[in-house]
Amino acid sequence: MLALGLDSSNYRSSAAWFKSSSCYHGERELLFVPKGGLGLRQSDAVFAQTKQLPQVLQRVLKTAGQITCVGVSQKPRPVAESYMPCFLVGVGLAQAVSGALGVPLFYFSHQEGHLAAAALSAGQPQLFGQEFLAFHVSGGTTEVLKVTPQNGGFSVQILGGGCDLHAGQLVDRVGVMLGLPFPAGEELERLALKGTPVKKVKISVKGCSCNLSGMQNVCQSLQRQGTPAQDIAATLFYFLGQTLLQMAQNAYRQYPLPILFSGGVMANSIIKNTLTGQLPAYFATPELSGDNAVGIACLALKKFNAG
Repeated sequence: MLALGLDSSNYRSSAAWFKSSSCYHGERELLFVPKGGLGLRQSDAVFAQTKQLPQVLQRVLKTAGQITCVGVSQKPRPVAESYMPCFLVGVGLAQAVSGALGVPLFYFSHQEGHLAAAALSAGQPQLFGQEFLAFHVSGGTTEVLKVTPQNGGFSVQILGGGCDLHAGQLVDRVGVMLGLPFPAGEELERLALKGTPVKKVKISVKGCSCNLSGMQNVCQSLQRQGTPAQDIAATLFYFLGQTLLQMAQNAYRQYPLPILFSGGVMANSIIKNTLTGQLPAYFATPELSGDNAVGIACLALKKFNAG
């Protein structure tokens, strides 16, 4: 049995097929953002997905066998009021494939796909059947979650997160400020690995919530002072690592459960090294940290098998 998954986020077109935890394949392609840009308006993202997602799907179908079911992310989070137009592109394409093949179609949220991909790639299948804590840290989300498996997917309780800025937004703003292309995470990490944090920046954490925008001002100030770009990058990731560590420790004191880290920002090795060994923490592989359809396909097959 094989499930097909689709995800059309504001950052990436993703398609994947999934047979088992050791047998799956995904294709992903970033949406084009003009130089100096910090993302796309929803109307532009919808247009880009309309052109790009079918091409990504075609590449996946070349290696897929007989499709048993289809899964798609239809909204950002698994809550009733969650909505983002770009996901309609994936939904429409999934409905067409499902209808043409006469196979079931299952709907999930983008966030559920992140959680499933993280649990899968971290080698923690038990998380599909037990409560756990999760961090979803990306350009569009910085949330601390209490997660409960439900109806073949996940239900979430938001414990906290970014109050003013998402972690990925901060990374991209600083990266573009330093002349890097959007999204800036990978290149900014390579730069940071060559640098040294210039000072211990004060973090702003209360319980499971944090403020991040002040760090953008700090980085701008460092640039005006002539601080080397690699040291600014290193300072940024030191700050994010310490911020997430404090939030995770606070969450774990309240709910002593395993902690799963997901989202594109969590592909960063500097942040991961800060958190490793401090708590019972699990991390998605870099490949499946960012937006992808593998988690959606995985959940679709699990729901199909559950009957």
